[in-house]
Amino acid sequence: MSLRKTIAVVASAAAMSVGLIGTAEAAPRTLYYNSAGAAEFVASVDAGANVWNTQLPNTVKLVKRNSGSVNITIVADNGWPRAQTTSLGNGRVWMGRQAVTEGHDKVRIAAHELGHILGLPDRRTGLCTDLMSGASAGTSCKNANPNAAEKAQVVRNFGGSATVQATTFEDAA
Repeated sequence: MSLRKTIAVVASAAAMSVGLIGTAEAAPRTLYYNSAGAAEFVASVDAGANVWNTQLPNTVKLVKRNSGSVNITIVADNGWPRAQTTSLGNGRVWMGRQAVTEGHDKVRIAAHELGHILGLPDRRTGLCTDLMSGASAGTSCKNANPNAAEKAQVVRNFGGSATVQATTFEDAA
């Protein structure tokens, strides 16, 4: 094999491994969510789901379904936002009003909590560029997009045999 072909094969494999390109036979995993109980946060939840759909179109597809069987149930309450996973891609999200009252961005909250359902842990780095830094990035942070490492982890989670233990993520400040 020529050096040019070798480089092309390696570059393609690397791009596929981080979700930049997919294979023809690879279809995204469809996860259904019900946001009927999300009250005033429905539009923010839809926007948070769209973040993941646009960032990783070959890996996951979050589809709204307000009746029937769903993978993710999203509700609003007066506490702090949190997520409880039952397995990879399955669980419950609480859109807590406390964080919104304190000034945190609703779409960032939704994308962050959905990140837990997709298998990402909290990483309290304080960096706004890190979606999973959550509240540690401060109320001025409006970034709802996962960074490259976070996207790569979701691709690994859904591209292989990754499992997520049932966990509750409490995203307190």
